[in-house]
Amino acid sequence: MTLLRIFIISLCLGSIVNAQSSFVKVADAKFILEGKPYYFIGVNYWYGGLLSNDKAGKDRVKNELDFLKSKGISNLRIMAGAEGAGQINGVPRVEPALQPKPGVFKKELLTGLDFLLAEMGKRKMKAVIFLSNNWEWSGGFLQYLNWNGLIPDSILKRKLTWDEMRDYVSLFYSCGKCVQQYAQQVKLIVNRTNSITKRKYKDDPAIMTWEIANEPRPMRPAAIGAYKKFIYRSADLIRTLDKNHLITTGSEGEFGSENLDVFKEVHSYKNISYSTMHIWPKNWGWFKDTSIAADFDVVIKNTTDYIQRNAAVAAETGKPVVVEEFGLPRDSHSFSLTSTTTFRDRYYAVIFEELLLHSKNDGIIAGANFWTFSGAGRPSHKQLLWKKGDDLLGDPPVEEQGLNSVFDSDTSTWNVITSYIKKQEGDNEN
Repeated sequence: MTLLRIFIISLCLGSIVNAQSSFVKVADAKFILEGKPYYFIGVNYWYGGLLSNDKAGKDRVKNELDFLKSKGISNLRIMAGAEGAGQINGVPRVEPALQPKPGVFKKELLTGLDFLLAEMGKRKMKAVIFLSNNWEWSGGFLQYLNWNGLIPDSILKRKLTWDEMRDYVSLFYSCGKCVQQYAQQVKLIVNRTNSITKRKYKDDPAIMTWEIANEPRPMRPAAIGAYKKFIYRSADLIRTLDKNHLITTGSEGEFGSENLDVFKEVHSYKNISYSTMHIWPKNWGWFKDTSIAADFDVVIKNTTDYIQRNAAVAAETGKPVVVEEFGLPRDSHSFSLTSTTTFRDRYYAVIFEELLLHSKNDGIIAGANFWTFSGAGRPSHKQLLWKKGDDLLGDPPVEEQGLNSVFDSDTSTWNVITSYIKKQEGDNEN
């Protein structure tokens, strides 16, 4: 063999190794990136792909990615696309929809996701992409049920009670046509080739994880069996399409699984790479109305207990776990950007401290993505809920705009975030 051939082969092998090392992998219950443990503090930026469909949006995305990069953020959780159109559960939903009608896709909208991933790749950021939604604000499972006659338009559009929501969504997992339509969207996205980079999504190291859905829940105990089957089959489908990327559920953990046994069983499955947990003190009734200060000790205790319970079960699966959603309103439950964020900042610090402890000790908790990053966006203040024409924020249309948003102007919160990123980076270098 000539020296030239040896040199060429060496270059080829080197490029293959480098490409492979750029993907996040799991080994010894840890994320591994480029041969080193990967622990991260990240954000939820679900609307980034939607923003990127016009010039003004592209400019905002580039500026916001630069802002995040300057703060040390490397991990973004984003949405692949919405389903359906019009009012749902009494409010406008996210638009425009990738799948406005069953089996009909506006593929041109994915150029926004292409742009976001291309820009993230330039900055060596990693994307966790959820492929549908348990909740109504992007269509999700309720829309599939509506398309298949299990929810009439009149009920889909009006405000549902919590019991109605549970009853309806629980039907999704045993609706064969619903699951087929979901799978069609999954195939479209995972098989896509980026129109900008010309790289197949399945070969793109800017993607860390395919997430089956945002917060998939059985919703009713009777649906647990069908729920597990859906998770397993979805994970199998994604793995047949893509051998490079991680796969997870998007689960809230114990609260999203009916019990910890279901949480453990689902995340022990061979094609689920790691587990997730979400923590919602407001939604779960850990404080009342504006009394964040009065109930803050309870919020902290319940949060740390929840993290430790779920982390203990995740450890039994032998895989890492990410706290990929957590949030708290501004002080006194205000929606004004001029209001303080004292308790939110303290709350973030508690969760980041848990992550830091694990990163110091090769622990099971590998990441924390706060909810939610709203960057340079601003609420309109004309009404509490989002309306077409308003800035897109991290708070979805179903929630008050500014409820859990961290804006680029929230200096004290960013000080907390960057201080923990620096501590973590220091540990990773040692």
